[in-house]
This record gives sequence, C-alpha cells and structure tokens, in this order.
Amino acid sequence: MTKEELIAKMAASAGITKVAAGTALQAFTGAVTTSLKKGQRVSLVNFGTFTISKRKARMGRNPRTGESLKIPAAKVPKFSAGKELRSAVK
Repeated sequence: MTKEELIAKMAASAGITKVAAGTALQAFTGAVTTSLKKGQRVSLVNFGTFTISKRKARMGRNPRTGESLKIPAAKVPKFSAGKELRSAVK
C-alpha cells in the first residue's frame, strides 16, 4: 500500500476528504518522528510501539573492492507489532 492509497482508505473509512486525511497522516508521522528524535517511545495499544534502537559500530566490507571499512554507531527507528496486530496478520 502506498501513501496515497493509505490516505484514500483513511478518507473513505472516516468519511472525510483526502486532504483532511493527508493532513492527519502528516501530523501523525510528524509527531512520531519528533518523539523518536527526543528518545521517547510511541506506544499505540494493540497496534505496536515505535522505539529507537542503538547499533554498535562494526566493521564492514565494500562488496565491490573487498576493502574493509568501519561502519559508525547509529540510532535507528524500530517498530514492534502489538498483540492484536500480530494475531490479525496470522
């Protein structure tokens, strides 16, 4: 499902315009992004939890040249599905 398809589905389900649904989706993604930047978790009961995961620095290899290179430590977003979402997808 693309972003446009999601907006159309949200608009149809809620009985609102696509513009309003697009604005709501933008507000949701902005709020999640802002919270994750601050290091906070975002929990949606029965849907899932967005968190930040820390990756350690590690050694990697350039597949083209075979040269070793250092991959720096990084923080990456992570999503963990909730119980209802997991059971619905089964």
